[in-house]
Amino acid sequence: MATSTRANPREPADPPATSPPGRGGAPTSLRTRLRRWDHTGSPYVFVAPFFLVFAIFGLFPLLYTGWLSLHQVSLYNVDQTDWVGLQNYRDLLIGPASELFWRALRNTVSLGVLSTVPQLLIALGLAHLLNYRLPARGFLRTALLAPYATSVAAATLVFALIFSPEGGMANWLLGLVGAGPIRWESGAWSSQIAVSVIVIWRWTGYNALIYLAAMQAVPRELYEAAAIDGANRWKQFRHVTIPELRPTILFTVVVSFIGSTQLFGEPYLFGGQSGHQGGTNHQYETLGILMYDQGFHYSLLGRASAIAWLMFGLLLLVGLANTLIARRLRAAK
Repeated sequence: MATSTRANPREPADPPATSPPGRGGAPTSLRTRLRRWDHTGSPYVFVAPFFLVFAIFGLFPLLYTGWLSLHQVSLYNVDQTDWVGLQNYRDLLIGPASELFWRALRNTVSLGVLSTVPQLLIALGLAHLLNYRLPARGFLRTALLAPYATSVAAATLVFALIFSPEGGMANWLLGLVGAGPIRWESGAWSSQIAVSVIVIWRWTGYNALIYLAAMQAVPRELYEAAAIDGANRWKQFRHVTIPELRPTILFTVVVSFIGSTQLFGEPYLFGGQSGHQGGTNHQYETLGILMYDQGFHYSLLGRASAIAWLMFGLLLLVGLANTLIARRLRAAK
């Protein structure tokens, strides 16, 4: 008997052959690749402008300054460079310019301490006051930023008049308590105190707002538990606020020290005609002032570049210390 070749009606029929949209499978594969490139490459496209700008205005000047520090270069003939190797660094550390460099480093550290310690203590106190419900809190917070928004030139010129030996407000206030007039610009410590006052006035409000933001992030439950235990506001500040603000305090200390190493506008304008060398006897000459003086007053661009790289190495050490201390603070919690 002949067998039938007709398919079983219960078996599903084969689906009709369909082709991908377009002509063949190539467009689909191309779209898949484009979609994959879009997902993986878009983030790099978005961040590329930052790296491009950093390479032009950050990395290239850094490397070029390092190259100049190994040469003897004059400001008036930049195209002519003479290779001297590490001679500029030897001159600064143990050579003929070592006295200027180490004095500028000491002045930088002393100005950093004189300006950072009072500044952060005052900022911490102001932030603690503003953390409570005071009338016109919004106005006070805005007023704290007014000195920071003031230009360096305007602030320094005003304080130069305040510390003027002839009729300055500082000597007038000293006269009220029977103290003699002080020639603020001439003395070593008096000039550094005057410059530090300018820095304190400009940056205290800025740091106070940073502390205020950190204080508002402290859980209220900690204060409530301390109040239940009988702690007054001062004890709450010491045992709750300060421990919670340790990372923020460390951050402001490091940033303030970095700012002190780059201190330039205040001492330069405060000194007037002798500002380019940090006073008549270099009594408040910072590393930034020394770099400017060597590069643009004495036309020693190679030595000025070496100072810049020594400052960069100092900042790297500060950053390393910050990392180690922050790691210990996290481990202590």
